Amino acid sequence: MSSAQALTAVKLLGGIYLIWLGVTTWRSARQGIEATGQRRWRLPWAQRGSFGQGLWSNALNPKAASVYLTLVPQFLMPTRQVAPQIAALAVAHVTVVLVWLLLLTSVVSAARTAIGTPRFRRRMSRLAGAVLVALGIRTATAGQVLHATSLCSHQETSVGWVG
Repeated sequence: MSSAQALTAVKLLGGIYLIWLGVTTWRSARQGIEATGQRRWRLPWAQRGSFGQGLWSNALNPKAASVYLTLVPQFLMPTRQVAPQIAALAVAHVTVVLVWLLLLTSVVSAARTAIGTPRFRRRMSRLAGAVLVALGIRTATAGQVLHATSLCSHQETSVGWVG
């Protein structure tokens, strides 16, 4: 078996596998997505909810301290008292972060509601299945189409036709 034949065999097997995955994914959309019933492992501070988890992840993040230590001095005026300036910067920072996180939370909440519906999951499974089948067909036929195209162009030039 030559390397070209081996490559063709691997492409065909890969294409068939992708088509099988696509059909299986498409069929799983019809059956519905079943809950496993297993409880996920959670971090110790996750019992406090999303707020507590976000607070601890930011408070324990060493990058946050390094950013503040390098950026804050640039915004301080040496002729004025430092504490009120830092307090004003902290209030500005908290305000910006609060607005950003409220906006982000509302978008994520709306997206989670939409994504959590069985209809959305069925549609996504069907879309993923169709994409996998299309990729499988393309993978399985890619070598044959390319080979046929190169043969046609070779025959046309050998006859004397120049395009």
